[in-house]
Amino acid sequence: MLVRPNALRRCIGNLIDNARRHGSHVWLTGVVVADGIDILVDDDGPGIRLADRDRVFRAFIRLDPSRNPSTGGIGLGLTIARDVARSHGGEVTLETSPQGGLRARVHLPH
Repeated sequence: MLVRPNALRRCIGNLIDNARRHGSHVWLTGVVVADGIDILVDDDGPGIRLADRDRVFRAFIRLDPSRNPSTGGIGLGLTIARDVARSHGGEVTLETSPQGGLRARVHLPH
């Protein structure tokens, strides 16, 4: 599978950073699927409500109402992650993790 390594590193790094910020533990898994690979980033944090999962991909959206940069980023990590995945023909989706928090799924087709 041909990828742009620096871009993909940033995509996965952003997702891991978010998981670390909101959870106590992070699990990273690669799964071969029929049309490519899925990279799963799971955490045991509070997750994101189903109603907010599409909205958090918009630039500068943070669910933390304080908007205090010391409590997190500026709201670009998920936007960048999705843009990188899409530039590879893939997608980033958010799901409920079996670990109790959030699962970010990066699907990359071959």
